[in-house]
Amino acid sequence: MRGIVVKGIVFLGGGRITTALLSGMRLAKFGEPIIVHDRHARKLQQLKRKYGVIVEEDLHRAVESAGLLIIAVRPDSVGGLLKEIGRHEIRQKLTAVSLAAGVPLSKLRAGVGTPVRWARAMPSPVCRSGRGLTALTFGREFSSAARVEVRNLFAMVGQVLEIPEKQFDAFTVTFSSSHGYHAVAGLIAAAEAIGLDRKNARLAAAHALADGIMAWREGDVPLDELLEEAATPGGTAAAVMAALDAAGYKKILEQGLRAGITQARKNARI
Repeated sequence: MRGIVVKGIVFLGGGRITTALLSGMRLAKFGEPIIVHDRHARKLQQLKRKYGVIVEEDLHRAVESAGLLIIAVRPDSVGGLLKEIGRHEIRQKLTAVSLAAGVPLSKLRAGVGTPVRWARAMPSPVCRSGRGLTALTFGREFSSAARVEVRNLFAMVGQVLEIPEKQFDAFTVTFSSSHGYHAVAGLIAAAEAIGLDRKNARLAAAHALADGIMAWREGDVPLDELLEEAATPGGTAAAVMAALDAAGYKKILEQGLRAGITQARKNARI
């Protein structure tokens, strides 16, 4: 990128969520310039080889190259990154989207200030397959055209919804694909503990969670009816669900989500 500034989508941070988004964007045949900045040169070269992105080791040149700037670093790194960006004058109106969980728009605005207009996005790593889900919330300074630009980017990799910022943390701790992976792993382990071999335990657990939920999402039968259908009174499924509920299954889920909210609020204090 030396000698000329290429305008495109710029990712600051080349970690897991950037990798997932790049996978989904390439799957969707996105052909416009994608520029990635990261402090680790080796990571940049890996992304260049795999996804054909333009790499930029200099932070300020990366920001100057941005038609749309994506902040894709850990929440505890956002403050320092914004401070570094703010050391150089931003001469053009810039649209920036933060993917950092828990860091509110007010902190983002204070970190750099005008002429940056801020949005927050929370994309799922499942976006690598084109079946992602992304929540968006926009600062009050966003025009309709700028909102469409951001929505269209994330729509390439899955479903998009816009929610108020006050609901963002609750959404973040609820929508994570980690819930499904964690549940599958736990169900496999439990099945092995009662005597099922690992291969069939994996198949049975995947069907119970992935196939069952897909059938619900793609069908028109209400969830309550499906529960009744699957758990006949006096049957084994009904006994399993009753035991889980008696052990505090729903309460445990709520406690987990509240722990996530607590962490998001810690992130907000950076």
